[in-house]
Amino acid sequence: MDKELVIVIDFGGQYNQLVARRVRECNVYCEIYSYKTELEKIQAMNPKGIILTGGPSSCYEEGAATCSPRLFELGIPVLGLCYGAQLMHHILGGRVQRAEVREYGKTEVEVDRSSVLFQNVSAHTICWMSHFDYIAQTAPGFRTVAKTANCPVAAAECAEKNLYAIQFHPEVLHTTEGSKMLYNFVRGVCGCSGDWRMDSFVEENVAAIREKVGNGKVLCALSGGVDSSVAAVLLSKAVGQQLTCVFVDHGLLRKNEGDEVEAVFGPQGNYQLNFIRVNAQQRFYEKLASVTEPERKRKIIGEEFIRVFEEEAKKIGAVDFLVQGTIYPDVVESGLGGESAVIKSHHNVGGLPDHVDFKEIIEPLRNLFKDEVRKVGLELGIPENLVFRQPFPGPGLGIRIIGEVTAEKVRIVQDADAIYREEIAKAGLDREINQYFAALTNMRSVGVMGDERTYDYAVALRAVNTVDFMTAETAEISWDVLKRITSRIINEVAHVNRVVYDVTSKPPGTIEFE
Repeated sequence: MDKELVIVIDFGGQYNQLVARRVRECNVYCEIYSYKTELEKIQAMNPKGIILTGGPSSCYEEGAATCSPRLFELGIPVLGLCYGAQLMHHILGGRVQRAEVREYGKTEVEVDRSSVLFQNVSAHTICWMSHFDYIAQTAPGFRTVAKTANCPVAAAECAEKNLYAIQFHPEVLHTTEGSKMLYNFVRGVCGCSGDWRMDSFVEENVAAIREKVGNGKVLCALSGGVDSSVAAVLLSKAVGQQLTCVFVDHGLLRKNEGDEVEAVFGPQGNYQLNFIRVNAQQRFYEKLASVTEPERKRKIIGEEFIRVFEEEAKKIGAVDFLVQGTIYPDVVESGLGGESAVIKSHHNVGGLPDHVDFKEIIEPLRNLFKDEVRKVGLELGIPENLVFRQPFPGPGLGIRIIGEVTAEKVRIVQDADAIYREEIAKAGLDREINQYFAALTNMRSVGVMGDERTYDYAVALRAVNTVDFMTAETAEISWDVLKRITSRIINEVAHVNRVVYDVTSKPPGTIEFE
């Protein structure tokens, strides 16, 4: 990919993906690499700029993550953020030490607007601080360009060498003008023109896929989610009827979702491809009978999905290429892109079917974040309701039903969730809330309906706002909307007599229930 490149070097902090996303929002392509990456490899990639991210350690401790002093001598602009800022000064002859007062949270920062980093930034701006250590003395050749009441060096620069250090986190939304600062670095200091755009991505990738596939046959596992749908349409645009999409309906989808996916991609849809729907609901329910442990449910669903997919693939015969909807966070979180700990295993990274005969994998979205995937979907003309579909886990409703999964419980949660989503859309909140869904608890309680005693299930509603899905805050839905949703669920969904709203943030909770 012949694009301008900015590299994020990851020292184990939690915001590496967010930094890369913010750079891409400046229309500049960005990738994440571990601090252990050899300097020669970084140099060979010819980046226009390098950003050093945060980390959990103190840079002066023995064994702390570090980098070669030669990194600062390559002539490539470098921006250090938080730990990266401290490390830069520590290596180049400054002094970093433990602060008497930890700075955490929203903090007013006074900036020197003569610095290129702070052009068009308010003289006093709100930033997000999170540090125990501080830069007590800047490295030779640096000047201080920002400070707070407790932090004498909130930012420093050596403009002559294009070296910049920021103690706070410009990448998070809490830093109100952080996007301007990152834009000033990548577009101003690094001189990037901003050639990373999704319209050109579609055009270039369709041509590249067409050339790679030639006359070959392509097989795609289509879940109906955003990633696999965009990957399928991209391949369809490139190779048409050479593509076969297998949609495994495991009976754990949202209400009517199987039919909706078939309407878009099946014979009556607008796309050139061969569509196969496998109705395997009963098969999955039997496998899940009596299983209550969440991780075991996940594994059963994942393994059975692959078995069903393999059986369909064998009917098709040998194919040349297998398509996967892998996206960049899958790669990074699986430990292949940066230094941060492996968060979870992804079915799209390494979880390949064992017995499907194919020559090569195509992962057309491997370098994209979710928001970029949605932009590609719009560029391809995919319906907006599909492009902006709510995030949905691979195991589906299997992990939104606490305890054993049964056909009856699936029906309950499908009906409750459909009402919830319908009312959120009516209230005009469907694009404001990042994720919302109904889950079925394993709790049954006494209620009174029509003067009769009931003993039925409680449905839990979840709604969160988040930027990166690594942290999340509960969405504050109005009381009127919640009452309307509750009334409809209790009146319209059999065997539910109680509705609760989960107000737990992440952390300590997770977004999904299991």
